[in-house]
Amino acid sequence: MKVRNALISVWDKRGLEEFARGLVELGVQLFSSGGTARFLKERGIPVKEVSELTGFPEILDGRVKTLHPLIHAGILAKRNQPSHLSTLEERGIPTIDLVVVNLYPFVETISKSGVGLEEVLENIDIGGPALVRAAAKNYRDVIVVVRPERYGEVLEELRSKGDLGEEKRLELAVEAFAHTSYYDSSIFTYLAGLLPQRTFPTFLGLGYRKLFDLRYGQNPHQRGAFYAEAPAWGMATAKLHQGRELSFNNLLDLDAAVEILREFEETTAVVIKHTNPCGVASDPEVWKAYVKARECDPISAYGGVVGINRKVDRRTAEEITSTFIEAVVAPSYEPEALEVMKKKTNMRVLELPSFESRARIRFKQISGGLLVEEENSLLLRPEELRVVTERKPTREEMEQLLFAWKVVKHVKSTAIVVSRDKQVVGIGAGQTSRVDSTEIALKKAGPRAKGAVLASDAFFPFPDSVRKAAEAGITAIIQPGGSIRDRESVDEANRHGMAMLFTGIRHFKH
Repeated sequence: MKVRNALISVWDKRGLEEFARGLVELGVQLFSSGGTARFLKERGIPVKEVSELTGFPEILDGRVKTLHPLIHAGILAKRNQPSHLSTLEERGIPTIDLVVVNLYPFVETISKSGVGLEEVLENIDIGGPALVRAAAKNYRDVIVVVRPERYGEVLEELRSKGDLGEEKRLELAVEAFAHTSYYDSSIFTYLAGLLPQRTFPTFLGLGYRKLFDLRYGQNPHQRGAFYAEAPAWGMATAKLHQGRELSFNNLLDLDAAVEILREFEETTAVVIKHTNPCGVASDPEVWKAYVKARECDPISAYGGVVGINRKVDRRTAEEITSTFIEAVVAPSYEPEALEVMKKKTNMRVLELPSFESRARIRFKQISGGLLVEEENSLLLRPEELRVVTERKPTREEMEQLLFAWKVVKHVKSTAIVVSRDKQVVGIGAGQTSRVDSTEIALKKAGPRAKGAVLASDAFFPFPDSVRKAAEAGITAIIQPGGSIRDRESVDEANRHGMAMLFTGIRHFKH
């Protein structure tokens, strides 16, 4: 089917001049409106204003340009239906065979710092999505193009074959619907964010745009890609200074590192393996924080991912490169540190200036749908802690207990963390019984458990974990409480002269 008439209305004018000239050379009549028409005329490309077709001018400061039956009829008419064609002929409506549209820059607008609501609303496109959806619906008769990156291949196929095959038309239509879906979802997400979140919405629109394909998913036989929210934040804004391309697993682990570091204001380092921390430590000196984190479990740290919430200096870089590390994320790096890291050419080095989280809800995909929950951002207030043992924790123990509590929140359940001197020395993660996780954490800690504290992400169903902790030398425990056998655990702690705190907050992580 020969393309005779094309409607072009674009905000992003990249590649438009070459594309439009190519269409004119093929004998295509161009129709356009507003800024697009001016753009083409200024470059000497013949184009008719949409108002010439409709006999109706742009009104309401350009809010109404292409919303007209003479335009949409020319797009939606089915070419194989005689009644449609006779209606067009009776009313003098030309068929529109190619629709080239991209939309007002809504995502770019909301990404600007300090943007006001009025500017945001003015950048919600109405006529553009209507044109795109109409053309995509009638893709067998109308070619729809929403991305400048497609101009070259469309023009080449029109030149070589005179038309596009049905599969290519369908491919472009699917992309068009994805484009408008992403656009509408971005609007929904932004406007919904202005409202207090009293309940979850009945309809959930998720707008994500592909940043890049990954080498593979979690395993080589799985395909993978990274999609970003709008406006972009978190790992989607990280700058890769060096190293191999990022993998699916790298991104999971890097994000897990950032999640933990958000908990800490003091200088802190974390080592991640398979999204679980295998070391966390705080120290005023960056290099010491990293070394202490690595020393928690040096065997597990090998081949791990490192996160640091301060600028990485030369000495810290030397420590990081002294062993095999997959990737590092930090807010910034000294130039000398980057030079040191270049020795490890495969190590990914990422810069993420802001560790701030914009997440309000979390998703977990299951068969047939999504589970949605609020972000686990409930803060632990010291005044809400309950001392349930005869002995109160010392000031030093209290400081260590709060440190361990921040970490255990980010360990896969069932989670146990042993720490001392703001250094995690043992972690038990992902077991199906709490006593097993306790035994693993204490085994990892070894002699370092003596005089240390212990955190549990949920209550102790039996006193056995408390007894094992006491035998290893643990002096204080922090846990949510809430078991029908709490009294037994408290009594066990009292027998050993331990201090125990109840938080009233559970931190399951699946």
